[in-house]
Amino acid sequence: AIGLLVDDAIVVVENVERVMEEEGLSPKEATRKSMGEITGALVGIATVLSAVFIPMAFFGGSVGVIYRQFSVTIVSAMVLSVLVALILTPALCATLLRPPKAHGKSRGFFGWFNRNFDRTTHAYRSGTAGMLARSGRFLVIFLAIIVGMGWMFARLPSSFLPEEDLGILITMVQLPAGATSDRTELVLDKVRRHFLEDEKDAVEGVFSVNGYGFNGQGQNLGIAFVRLKPFGERKTPAVSAAAVAGRAMGALRMRDAMVFTLTPPAIQGMGNSGGFSFYLQDITGVGHEKLMAARNQLLGMAGQDPRLIATRPNGLEDEPQFVVDIDQEKASALGVSLADINTTLSSAWGSAYVNDFLDRGRVKKVYLQSAADFRMQPEDLAKWEVRNSAGTMVPFASFASTRWTYGSPRLERFNGASAVEIQGQAAPGVSSGVAMDAIDEIVGKLPPGFSHDWTGLSHQERLSSNQATALYAISVLVIFLCLAALYESWSIPFAVLLSVPVGIFGALLGAHLFGQSNDVYFKVGLLTTIGLAAKNAILIVEFAIERQAHGIGLVEATLDAARQRLRPILMTSFAFILGVTPLAIASGPGSGAQNAIGIGVMGGMIAATVIGVFFV
Repeated sequence: AIGLLVDDAIVVVENVERVMEEEGLSPKEATRKSMGEITGALVGIATVLSAVFIPMAFFGGSVGVIYRQFSVTIVSAMVLSVLVALILTPALCATLLRPPKAHGKSRGFFGWFNRNFDRTTHAYRSGTAGMLARSGRFLVIFLAIIVGMGWMFARLPSSFLPEEDLGILITMVQLPAGATSDRTELVLDKVRRHFLEDEKDAVEGVFSVNGYGFNGQGQNLGIAFVRLKPFGERKTPAVSAAAVAGRAMGALRMRDAMVFTLTPPAIQGMGNSGGFSFYLQDITGVGHEKLMAARNQLLGMAGQDPRLIATRPNGLEDEPQFVVDIDQEKASALGVSLADINTTLSSAWGSAYVNDFLDRGRVKKVYLQSAADFRMQPEDLAKWEVRNSAGTMVPFASFASTRWTYGSPRLERFNGASAVEIQGQAAPGVSSGVAMDAIDEIVGKLPPGFSHDWTGLSHQERLSSNQATALYAISVLVIFLCLAALYESWSIPFAVLLSVPVGIFGALLGAHLFGQSNDVYFKVGLLTTIGLAAKNAILIVEFAIERQAHGIGLVEATLDAARQRLRPILMTSFAFILGVTPLAIASGPGSGAQNAIGIGVMGGMIAATVIGVFFV
C-alpha cells in the first residue's frame, strides 16, 4: 500500500518535468498540459488496481477475512493515491518545480545518469522496433512464456498458510489405555528434562499438565507447553521452532507412550496445532471395530509414506469397560423402577447432591456418596440393593448381570456419521497440500464404506484452493470490462492484459527459486503483480492512443509511447520493488507471510519491468 501511494505522484511529476524539458513551457503550463495527457492513464490505473482487489472482499470463510484485509487496505491506498495525484501533486508541481534552464546542464552523477539513461531509452526503442519487425518470432517466445507459466503453476506446491515461528511448541503425551497418572508424570518429566537440558540454547521454560490433552481428559494423557527464547537470541536455523520440534520428535520416542511435539497454527483459532487434520468417517455404518481397524490401517500406511510425519489419532484409545445389563422384565416383576436403579447406581458409584446448609455463616453443599470399601471392585455391585414399590430391598443380582467389554471412552461423530479424528504434519520440505494429497491417496486404499472430511486449517486450505480459480477469473474479467468501458474498445483491454502473463511468470519463477508454496499470501502477491503489470501497460497504451489521435501511425505511435513512458515505468516499478524488498528478506515472527508476498511481488515486478515492457 505504501508503494502504491507514491506511484501516481511519480507519474505526474515525471511527466511535468518531461514536458518542461522537451517543450520549454513554464511549470504552470507544463503541469496543465501534462495533466491533460496522463489523467486518463491515472484513472485507468486506479480502475485496474481496484478491479483486481475489490472481488477479494466478497469471498467468505476464513480465507475471505484474510483477503478482505488486503482488499480494503490496497483499494483505500489506491483511491488516495489517485486523489493526491489529481488534486495535490499538480499544485505542488506548478509551485515547486523549476524550468530546466534555471539550473543549467546537469553535471556530476546526475548528468552521467541522465546521459546513460538516454542511451538506455534509445536502445529500448530500437529493441522494441526490432521486435515489431520480427513479431512472429517473438509471438512464439510469448507463447513459450505462457506455457512455462502454466507448467510452473501446476508444479507449485499448495498450502494454506506458511509455517511461522511463534516461539511456542506444544508436546502431547498419550500412554496406553488404563495407564496411571504416575506413569504419565514420568513421561512428562522426561519431556521437561529434554527441553530444559538438551535444548537449553533455545528453550526458556516448560509448563506441563498431567491428565489433560487436546484430545480429552484421562490419567494416561498429558500436555506440555514449551516457551522458546526470544527470536533475537535464536538467530540460527538450528534453534528455530521447527528444528527444535523435529529433534524432540526423535529424542522422545518411547515404547510405552506416544509423544508428539508440534508447532501452533499460524493463525490463532484455526485449530490446536499446525499440520493437517481430518475425520475418518464410517459412512455406511459398518461398526466401531471396523472403523478402528480402518484407522489403524491408515496410520500404518501413513507411517510408511515419506511425505508424512507425526500422523496420529487425536482421540482416546479404546479401553476396558464394565457394562451392567438390566433385565427390565425381571425388574418390573420385582417392582423396581428404572429410575430407582439409575439413582442408586449414580449415587453409590458416583455422588448425588442433597441440599445446602449453613455453617458459621457460610453455605455448604451436602453430597451423598457410598463409602470407598463398597465401590472399589466390580464385585461390589452385588452388595447393593434397590427399594421396590412394596418397600422391600431387592439385590442387584436379582435383575442385573455384568460383563467386561472393550470400547471407546467417548462417542465421536462428524457430519452425522461415526468418525475418528486424525492429525499429522507434512515432512520437512513438503507442503501441506502435497501431504493432504497423500492422505487422499491413502484413504482411497481403505475398504469400501469409509470416507474423510478435512477440518480446521486443512478445511480452509481446500476452500482456498477451490476459490483461487474463481478469484483469478473474476479479477481478470472485471479488469477487462473496466478497461473496455474506459477506452470504449474491446481490443485495447486485450493489449493491456497480454502483458500480465510475463509478470505472473516472474512471480512463479521467484516462488520456485526460493521454495515458496501457493498459499493465501502468495495469491495476494500474484493479484498485486497482475494489477501492477497492467499498470505498466496502461501507461504505454494510453500514450499510444493519444499519438494515434494526432494522426501518427500505429507503429510510430507505439514506439514513441514506449520511449516516453519508460522512465515513469522504471521509477514506479523500482520504487515498488524496493518497497517490498524488506518483506522478501524478512526473518523472525511473521516472516513466512511476509516472504510469501514479497518474493512473489518482487519476482513478478522484475519480470514485468525488464521483459514485459518489450511485449506491451
